[in-house]
Amino acid sequence: MLFRSGAQRAQGRPQRTLSLWLGQKIQAVPRSARISTREIIDVAAAALLDGGGRVLIAQRPPGKSHAGRWEFPGGKFELGESATAALARELREEVGVEVRDPELLCTLEHDDPQRRVRLHLFAVERYTGEPVALDGQALKWVPLGTLATEDILEADRPFVAALQRRFATAI
Repeated sequence: MLFRSGAQRAQGRPQRTLSLWLGQKIQAVPRSARISTREIIDVAAAALLDGGGRVLIAQRPPGKSHAGRWEFPGGKFELGESATAALARELREEVGVEVRDPELLCTLEHDDPQRRVRLHLFAVERYTGEPVALDGQALKWVPLGTLATEDILEADRPFVAALQRRFATAI
C-alpha cells in the first residue's frame, strides 16, 4: 500500500492509493476504484460491401456462443498482429477474399460476462475473390438500409449506425 501525502480525502486523512504508470506520468488511483482484471480480446471485423449497397453478414454456427445470430465476418487478433493484418487473415480464412484498402470505420469496447472485447470495424469496398463460407457459417448479403432489422449481435449493433452514416448516399 502506498500512502501519498498529496492524496487527501475530504476529511483530511491520507487516502490509500495505487500508483499506475500512464504514459510518462504516475497516476494515483484510489484503492476503491474498480480496475478491470478481465482480459481484453482484440477483434477485427469487416463490413464487406458489394458495390450495390449491400453488406455481407455471417451467422454464428451451432456450438458457438450466440449461435444463430448474425455478425460481421472477422475474428481475434493473433499475438503481435495489427488490426489490418488480423482483418486480412480472418477474411482469407473465413470467407476466402483478399482485402485491399480497408478503411477503419470505428473501434469500440464491449463487455460480456467473461471478457472485454475491443472491436475494430473496417469498411471493405475493394477485395478480390467471391465470398464463400469456409468456416461452416451461413453468409448473406443484406441491403445497408435494412441491416438494422437483422438479428445482429449487440456488440456489432453500433457498427450498423456507423455504416449507415458513412455510406448514407448508397442507402
